[in-house]
Amino acid sequence: MKVLKFGGTSVGSAQRMKDVAKLITDGEQKIVVLSAMSGTTNTLVEISDYLYKKNPEGANEVINKLEAKYKQHIEELYSTEEYKQKTLEFVKSVFDYIRSYTKDIFTLFEEKVILAQGEIISTNMVTNYLCEQGVKATLIPALEFMRTDKNSEPDLTYIREKLAIQLEANPDYEIYITQGFICRNAYGEIDNLQRGGSDYTASLIGAAVNASEIQIWTDIDGMHDNDPRIVDKTSPVRQLHFEEAAELAYFGAKILHPTCVQPAKYANIPVRLLNTMEPTAPGTLISNETEKGKIKAVAAKDNITAIKIKSSRMLLAHGFLRKVFEIFESYQTAIDMVCTSEVGVSMSIDNTKHLNEIVDDLKKYGTVTVDHDMCIVCVVGDLEWENVGFEAKALDAMRDIPVRMISFGGSNYNISFLIREADKKKALQSLSDATTSKKSPVSNRDKISMKL
Repeated sequence: MKVLKFGGTSVGSAQRMKDVAKLITDGEQKIVVLSAMSGTTNTLVEISDYLYKKNPEGANEVINKLEAKYKQHIEELYSTEEYKQKTLEFVKSVFDYIRSYTKDIFTLFEEKVILAQGEIISTNMVTNYLCEQGVKATLIPALEFMRTDKNSEPDLTYIREKLAIQLEANPDYEIYITQGFICRNAYGEIDNLQRGGSDYTASLIGAAVNASEIQIWTDIDGMHDNDPRIVDKTSPVRQLHFEEAAELAYFGAKILHPTCVQPAKYANIPVRLLNTMEPTAPGTLISNETEKGKIKAVAAKDNITAIKIKSSRMLLAHGFLRKVFEIFESYQTAIDMVCTSEVGVSMSIDNTKHLNEIVDDLKKYGTVTVDHDMCIVCVVGDLEWENVGFEAKALDAMRDIPVRMISFGGSNYNISFLIREADKKKALQSLSDATTSKKSPVSNRDKISMKL
């Protein structure tokens, strides 16, 4: 069984829903995870904002506009009056339910309930359309099996058990439709998966049913070897290791959240990124397989701040780094890069909410300097330290660009450079020309194997 996920853009109109229906009706049994129609979640957030501000009139106006949009989508989607009326009645009941919140106290709990309605509507619409077309499809509500624990982490045992019950109760269907993103928390309240959203749902379901493959369908032809908005002549990367994909996602590749495919990784289930607009394109396959001797891609992460602490007290001192890191921990601020010397340590962060307090605390231990408007550029591929030539090639590409920090050795898949944001475009283009468009160096190990 395969698990397929379609994002908001892929189900963003009646025609797009019809296109998705064609893609998934190939006779193979599958679970299909759907997001809300594009723009819906933002509108539901807007409604929630009005309700927080105790402005029911403003909320009702937005609710009415959104409901009218859905009525138009329904008119375009179905060809029979039976399914038009059936879906209209369901959508009306959802919007009446949303309107009920304009009369009561509104809190974060109510907001999460409202935000869940986008996925609930889209899955109902697609399921009804498939049934109208004579496809054996059924809806299995995510709220019946998707749950997080008290630490807001997915409860994998619960998900596996409850999903199995849902599938056993609905045997012999070709397609099982469910919602992405939404779940219940440990207390049974409606909640969401936060990071990764619907991609995370697909990965969790894939791991729970031991799927043969998880497919993430978006409006992009897989992960590219560089940022197509900045660099000329980028191309999709056809194969990535899970760690390579996580590095690229963390450092700027927006197509995938860095943690959302972890369940698939641990279950050794390949993840394929595909393009709904070009369904025949091969996309990107993510698995536990590594292509040896290749640099795959370059990515960048903006809005980085560099902090340097210089102190002679570091010399031969025990516990200096621990004290420094504890300051960042106390303000719940994650560190991206770390570089050390005998008399100093440099770090980069992307969250400056508590920057002033962090700097004040760091001044107890040394002289502190801060650099703003920086970015991290990372080179991703088979970068084991024994692979001769990769780091030299990357460094050579950066020869005309001032580099604040370099991180190499923390991962077998990544070299990172901290540079000014003003130099990002030049750096990305130079690295693209030097690494991804030319033949990569061959490791000593590979040279030996070729001789044999």
